[in-house]
Amino acid sequence: MNLKINKLNKSFNGNHVLKDINLNIRSGQIFGYLGRNGAGKTTSIRILMDVFEGDSGTITMNGKEFKTTDYKIGYLPEETGMYSKFKVNEQLIYFAQLRGATKEDAVKSMYSWCKKFEIEEYLNQNLETLSKGNQQKVQITQAFINEPDILILDEPFSGLDPVNSKIFQDALTNYIREDRIIIFSSHQMNYVESFCDDIALIDEGKIVLEGTLSEIKKTSGEGKLRLRFGNMSDLDFLDDHNYAIEKEDIILSLNIGETKEEFIKNLLEKGIEVSMFMDYLPSLQEIFIEKVGNHDETI
Repeated sequence: MNLKINKLNKSFNGNHVLKDINLNIRSGQIFGYLGRNGAGKTTSIRILMDVFEGDSGTITMNGKEFKTTDYKIGYLPEETGMYSKFKVNEQLIYFAQLRGATKEDAVKSMYSWCKKFEIEEYLNQNLETLSKGNQQKVQITQAFINEPDILILDEPFSGLDPVNSKIFQDALTNYIREDRIIIFSSHQMNYVESFCDDIALIDEGKIVLEGTLSEIKKTSGEGKLRLRFGNMSDLDFLDDHNYAIEKEDIILSLNIGETKEEFIKNLLEKGIEVSMFMDYLPSLQEIFIEKVGNHDETI
């Protein structure tokens, strides 16, 4: 499946929230959708889910108009989206039936996913009686139940300890093998780097960065090197370069017109021992801050 959003715009009370949004989301992988609070992520996701309409633009699936009625969509919101005073099993069956499942299929799917996320013992309890971590697992189960074609996850790791995070990661990895679309939104960049192949970064209603994570890292690190010297006193030879120290490594920016081959050759000619040398690949956190970190609002 190939989901495309083309030139999507949306305004609220004269405030232009989405500005010609273009996204290309492929099945069989996890798409990372990133941005600061208020950047436009939730608005675009709600339009995709047909909560409300965009002012202009198109959404297509495999080249045809995208209709939510043709697909099962699972959604995990960042905020609590379930009823605290109702039993877990009643709610899970209800959400499965909302996506078109029969009562029999809903019960079957509920037990299957509850077993995977290890929450069978809480089925007859009210949601509010569970710990924060178990409440999050119930909400995650709600998103997966009835095997949606499109799975949208907003901060899914919130409240999960390392053991439960691993359970969720395994389920996510297995689920994507079934040629489904997964949209993953999180401020925890380490998880995005672990899972996502393609990413898009939205800022103030505009897509400011998109593509494969590997290519984005390569492009963002262009002109920089990661080095390690046998003797850190040799740093004096770098006075004509901009560099930073990161533990035992040196992150260095090449001068304009200088190639990495010329730089290394010069070091070796000076008798400097280079114990490690590679292209610099910035973390996604660094890229995020570089692109959108110049606003007053925090992430």
